[in-house]
Amino acid sequence: MVHSETADAVFHALSSPTRRKVLERLSVGPATVSQLAAPFDMQLPSFVQHLSVLEQSRLVRSTKRGRVRTYQIAPERFKVVEDWLTARRQLWEARLDRFDRYVKHLKEKESGS
Repeated sequence: MVHSETADAVFHALSSPTRRKVLERLSVGPATVSQLAAPFDMQLPSFVQHLSVLEQSRLVRSTKRGRVRTYQIAPERFKVVEDWLTARRQLWEARLDRFDRYVKHLKEKESGS
């Protein structure tokens, strides 16, 4: 079962197109703040707020060497999303299976009349 606060933080982080693009970039490998910010048309403080949200949700982690902060993806946290989606999928598959049995039952009943 996914803890609500954890799932909320992860889904909040994923709700922004900017943050999703950062995650896509980090899936290729680690990158510095300036490398991550380069493709975006926004001031650095605004961009760093996006990185902060990602780090607080633990989807990324950072290290600092001198004045350079480097980010990398934290893939284990994506399990929260996977678990939540799996639970929803199982629920809907069970409902659709019941609906399918019901429709088949109605068709059998209809053809028997």
